[in-house]
Amino acid sequence: MIARLSSARRGLTVAALGTSQTISWASSYYIPAVLAVPMAQSFDLSPVWVFGAFSMAMVVSAMVGPWAGARIDGFGGRGVLMLSNLIFAAGLCLLAAAPVPAMLYLGWAVIGFGMGIGLYEAGFATLAGIYGKNARGPITGITLIAGFASTVGWPLSGIMLATWGWREACLGWALIHILIALPLNAWLPRGSEALPKPATPEPAGKPPSRFALYVLGFVFAVTWFNSTAMAAHLPGLLQAAGASTAMAIAAGALIGPAQVAARVLEFGLLRRFHPLASTRLAAAAHPVAAVALISFGGPAAYVFAILHGAGNGIMTIAKGTLPLSLFGAAGYGQRLGWLNAPGRISQAAAPLIFGAALTAWGVHAIWLTAGLGVLALIALLILKRN
Repeated sequence: MIARLSSARRGLTVAALGTSQTISWASSYYIPAVLAVPMAQSFDLSPVWVFGAFSMAMVVSAMVGPWAGARIDGFGGRGVLMLSNLIFAAGLCLLAAAPVPAMLYLGWAVIGFGMGIGLYEAGFATLAGIYGKNARGPITGITLIAGFASTVGWPLSGIMLATWGWREACLGWALIHILIALPLNAWLPRGSEALPKPATPEPAGKPPSRFALYVLGFVFAVTWFNSTAMAAHLPGLLQAAGASTAMAIAAGALIGPAQVAARVLEFGLLRRFHPLASTRLAAAAHPVAAVALISFGGPAAYVFAILHGAGNGIMTIAKGTLPLSLFGAAGYGQRLGWLNAPGRISQAAAPLIFGAALTAWGVHAIWLTAGLGVLALIALLILKRN
């Protein structure tokens, strides 16, 4: 009976955190795709200025991530995640009330702070504080739910935009944070009161290798760059390869389901293997997809989208499970913040860099992300499992 209650409690914890993560992603990372153009138009600006503010938000999130992780290590993640909901709501209200572009940028900076303390890294660290090295399953579980953030977020943002306007859409997301996400995070278990500091050895192992930390930081930066570049430019890339507009859009729509399907695979079959094995598999997916696209052109658009989406889906989980497996739960939150900080900065630069490459080289710009993917795979092959 106790085991069944514990299992049920774990399932409810995953459902609550997965739902709050869905809201956090949908109301931050995914709103520029729908709201950036009307935001810019209301200030008589080019949308580039709004996307620039969003890039700034990701840099802010990289700066605060390690601090948030350290707080979670010391006191558990519930309070930090609740604070993130309040900060997200404040930033969204600033956007809604912005009379001038400067206040728009301030709103995005506040949202960036919320992203740094409220997205996956904070969620993963919260679960590590609750479940320790047994957090792999719950981490996979919340990514399964939050994998639908764009599926939920884009239509909901679009409905609010069409019904009321972009300012009211921002207010709507702020209310969703206060009325839904905040109570869900408040319900979470408190977690460990004080996990050991990063320098404290795990009972059965050694302190983390600095080389291994650098390797993982590089891998995560590459994968964040590639995923963000594809999110921003996939339709244009596929059309440059010879796909029609309709085919490019249809192929792009497959990425979300491919990510979720791959996470289901990780939750089932791949969980029998060390996270390093599934991470290597995920890293290989994008380069293989690139070779297919270059070799077969437009007809390979669907194959490219499925392979890229599947690899990205597993890699998202690996960003939480691989450091936990290699280095343990001691100091996990702060370590995860540092490991993902370069990735957040590479995210901010990816749309601009890959956009310039696509303009200059056409479909052959894919060799940029494929080459980076190969380097990431080589780096992972160098790593040793514990």
